[in-house]
Amino acid sequence: MPNDDVIQTTAEAAESAALPRCGAVHADPSDTSAAEDKPLPEGMTKTPIDQKSPAEWAYERLILYIQNFEEQLDADHEVSMGMAGGAVGVLRIEGIGFFEPDLVTFYGTNELGLKTQLIQHVTQLNVTLSALPKMTQEAPARRIGFRLAADLDKPKPE
Repeated sequence: MPNDDVIQTTAEAAESAALPRCGAVHADPSDTSAAEDKPLPEGMTKTPIDQKSPAEWAYERLILYIQNFEEQLDADHEVSMGMAGGAVGVLRIEGIGFFEPDLVTFYGTNELGLKTQLIQHVTQLNVTLSALPKMTQEAPARRIGFRLAADLDKPKPE
């Protein structure tokens, strides 16, 4: 319960406004693999949430979920994504982007290896992350989530 008697400095108030509220509960209390339980990359906390478009905020949080999912994969699997409620199939995630104020885009290949792009409005955003065997067994598994998370720390264009 918030304490209304606590006085915050301007910096503390700004920091509180910039940090999201989140959480996760697991059946096994030792399972700490939830993206909600991990610290945010510094790049995500530079701009307060209320100054981000729904597309940018959805994009940043999707990056955290993808990276967390990849941390749990073995060396023979890569992340893919299925669209909930649709017959689109599975997309091997090779890129993700957003177009303010309200679009998120997924780039990749489908089960047949064909180039695929999904453009989705943030109000329709439902995805299922799943593991697929690597496309090339000799190559190391690609980890797009880690590249995306590193990009969050880069300066944003004005």
